[in-house]
Amino acid sequence: MSINVCNDRSMASITSLPSGVSGSSLVLISTTTASSSSTVDITSGIDSTYKEYIIKFIDVHPATDTAILQCNGRDGGSSFDATKTTTFWYGYHDEGDSDTQLEYNASYDIAQSTSAFRISNLLGNGNDESYSGTMHLFDPSNTTFIKHFIVRSNMYQSGSYSFDINVAGYFNVTAAIDGLQFSMSSGNIDSGTFKLYGVV
Repeated sequence: MSINVCNDRSMASITSLPSGVSGSSLVLISTTTASSSSTVDITSGIDSTYKEYIIKFIDVHPATDTAILQCNGRDGGSSFDATKTTTFWYGYHDEGDSDTQLEYNASYDIAQSTSAFRISNLLGNGNDESYSGTMHLFDPSNTTFIKHFIVRSNMYQSGSYSFDINVAGYFNVTAAIDGLQFSMSSGNIDSGTFKLYGVV
């Protein structure tokens, strides 16, 4: 396969990577499909095998209108209540090209909390409203450093709005993070697919 690379002078076709340079690949570990689910729990597959894990959310739809998709982590026990700190910001634009905003709201952040953290804005339960995105969890089995994560996602909201949502944070624990739980702030997860990957 040829890869087109653009620099400040030309475009070149590369058919192979130089010696010592390699690309990363994803290994699918598990797939969970929500169906009127109170939670989606990933309780296996997050361990010391990989330094980075990716969770993909595809077409997540709430059962209840104006619900927020949220996440929590497990650090070796039976409960999803690992201490964490996060920051949340987003931009939006409407289909009519008349309303746009880049917004940060401190009330959406949490600091040293065991509560679930939000990874979406208010999701509607209309037929065409949904949420898709990606979460990166870095080195979850490290017992020396905190465990960083970032979430990047897009959601469609009633009124023809496209939201670009960004979350960054860390689990402030020395124990390994070995599980994640996703839930709505109210009601069930009506539908959606959650895929766990290891990054090679």
